[in-house]
Amino acid sequence: MVFISKNFNELTTTELYEILKSRAEVFLLEQKIICQDLDDIDYKSRHYFLQENNRVIAYLRVFYNDGDNSAVQMGRVLTLKHGCGFGAELMKKSIADIKKNYKCSKICLHSQKYAAGFYEKFGFKVVSGDFLEEGIVHVSMELELR
Repeated sequence: MVFISKNFNELTTTELYEILKSRAEVFLLEQKIICQDLDDIDYKSRHYFLQENNRVIAYLRVFYNDGDNSAVQMGRVLTLKHGCGFGAELMKKSIADIKKNYKCSKICLHSQKYAAGFYEKFGFKVVSGDFLEEGIVHVSMELELR
């Protein structure tokens, strides 16, 4: 298993294809989320993923919100195999890379409510009430970095 961190323009066509395939497998097929996944945010994102035999088995993306460099937004977090520790490994390595390479004071994300406990293990705190996103109950979470 290999950890990879790349900007959009650094991704190979195979890596991009595998990222999109994994996102479709989790969000469309597993979770039945019907939305436009290709939202142009990928262009300005840093893509973090674990790869095994050229297959993206865990993935997330991070980007600055327009006009706000004090925080990065994390999203599209997924693992193909649940309960194997891939998500935890991806989060640890991605957070370490963000701390090292981004000039920001916090990481923000929208967590599906049932998954908030997973993010709390890394220091994220719930900062909102429940809200619907793509028909699924979510909460906003933040991790203070400094």
